[in-house]
Amino acid sequence: MRANVAGRLLQHYVDNCRTLPWRSPSGFPAPDPYRVWLSEVMLQQTTVAAVRPRFERFIARWPTVEALAAAPDHDVLSEWAGLGYYARARNLIACAREVSRRGGFPDTEAELRKLPGIGEYTAAAIAAIAFGRRAVVIDANVERIAARLQGLEFPSKADLHAAVGAMTPADGAGDFAQAMMDLGATICRPRDPKCGKCPLAECCKACASGRPERFPAARPKQAKPVRYGIAYWIERDRSVWLVWRPSRGLLGGMAALPGPEWSSEKVEAAEALARVRHVFTHFALELSIVASADVPEDGWWQPIASLTDAGLPTLYRRGVDAVLSARVKIAA
Repeated sequence: MRANVAGRLLQHYVDNCRTLPWRSPSGFPAPDPYRVWLSEVMLQQTTVAAVRPRFERFIARWPTVEALAAAPDHDVLSEWAGLGYYARARNLIACAREVSRRGGFPDTEAELRKLPGIGEYTAAAIAAIAFGRRAVVIDANVERIAARLQGLEFPSKADLHAAVGAMTPADGAGDFAQAMMDLGATICRPRDPKCGKCPLAECCKACASGRPERFPAARPKQAKPVRYGIAYWIERDRSVWLVWRPSRGLLGGMAALPGPEWSSEKVEAAEALARVRHVFTHFALELSIVASADVPEDGWWQPIASLTDAGLPTLYRRGVDAVLSARVKIAA
C-alpha cells in the first residue's frame, strides 16, 4: 500500500498542484529555504488565502533572510499586523538573525529544531521541501488524511506518525508532503470531502465506510475563559495617541491604544466609546474603549487618516474601527 499511495499521490500532485509563491513546481530545483521557512511560519493557524498576499509583500520588502535580519523589530511587527499569533513574528525576527549569523539555514531536522520558533513540523517541512531530506511532515491536513486512510476514529499521535512515515517515500519527500497538504486543503476536507476526486479513494477505509467525515472524530471544544480590559482613546488635532506594548507577553512589541493590563475581573466602563470582543487562543477578551485626555509617556500621535499604516494588531484595529463607525452613526 505504501508505494501505491505515494505513487498515486505524487502523480496527482504533478497534475493538480496549487501554484503558490513559495513553491517550486515538481521536477524543478527546490525553493529557497528562506521562502519555505517564511511561508510555513505564516501558515501556522492562518489560511493560504490570507497568507499569499502578505507573503508576497514581505518578500518584496525583505527578499532575503539577511535583509529581514537587519530590519528594525517594529518594522517587522508592523508588517505582521493582522496575521495574528504575534509570538510567531518575534520568533521570526530572532530566527532570521540566528540564520544570518550562521550564514544560512541548516539542512537537517535536528539542526533546524535548534532555531528560534522552529518546532517539529516546521523543521520537517523545511528539511523535506527545501533540502530534499526524507522527513515525516505532519500538519492538521496530513493527520486527517492518515486517519481516514487507516480508518482511525480516535488516532494517537504515534498512530498518525507511523502511518505517514510508512507512506513517505525516500525520494520526493518534499513533493509528497506538499501533495498531502494540497489533498487535505482541496479534496480530503474536514466537511464534505470530495472522495470522487481523490486519487487515494480506492485504498481509503473511511471512504469505504460511506461516512468519511466521521474520521477522525472531532474533539469536544472547551469554553474559553473571559478577560476584560480598557483601552484609552486620546485624540488631538485628528490624531490618536498610540504606544508600543511591552516587548514580552501577548501582542508583545506591537502598536496599541494605551491602557492597563487585562484582568479576569469585569471592568465597568459605562461611558465606553465602543466595545469589542476578540478571541485569542486560550481566552476571549472584552475590551472597552474609553475617551481620555491624559497622555501617557512613550508614545506618538498617529493621524486618524493613516491609522491603517500604524501596524495595529487585529484587536486594536477592530477597536479603532468600532470607535470611528460609532462616530459616523452619531453624525448621521
